[in-house]
Amino acid sequence: MNEVEKFEDSVKRLEEIVEKLEAGDLTLAESIKLYKEGSQLSGDCRKALKEAELSVTVNDEK
Repeated sequence: MNEVEKFEDSVKRLEEIVEKLEAGDLTLAESIKLYKEGSQLSGDCRKALKEAELSVTVNDEK
């Protein structure tokens, strides 16, 4: 799986997590588990976007 596919899969999973959390029918334990997963995915996505931004910036400077 390439980086773009991985990023897109992470965003899709984040959307699923948000929907489940907003529905409000989870136990506290389930909510915490999903929140932690979402937090990790969010960090991974931010890192991927930052790396892509740096790549574009470096290529523009050449």
